[in-house]
Amino acid sequence: QRKLVESGGASVQSGGSLTLSCAASGYSWASNCMGWVRQVSGKEREVVATWWDGRAAAYGRFVKGRFTLSRDNSNYTLYLRMNNLQPEDTATYVCATGGCHYSPLLNPRNFDYYGQGTQVTVSS
Repeated sequence: QRKLVESGGASVQSGGSLTLSCAASGYSWASNCMGWVRQVSGKEREVVATWWDGRAAAYGRFVKGRFTLSRDNSNYTLYLRMNNLQPEDTATYVCATGGCHYSPLLNPRNFDYYGQGTQVTVSS
């Protein structure tokens, strides 16, 4: 059974940094398609970053070079390093996996399994 467990969410001030972690288990780690999405109540879920083909393949336009997606194959963990956080980044960040069958890689349909999420709150 697939399992994704996120951690690292917190409340920070504008300009601060956080690193989110997603520990994966119960499925083939060789699956290349993973990512982070974020959800704000009342808004559509948006893809933050997608890991595909052995690399961080796509970032949402709102990232603007502030976030870095990485993966540690030795401990089956996906990371999202977020710098220069802004109040508009406030959301629940959710780890996801799927098949990455759709173009572009930021298409939410690429993911079909999600963790429970971790809350990130950025105050001005």
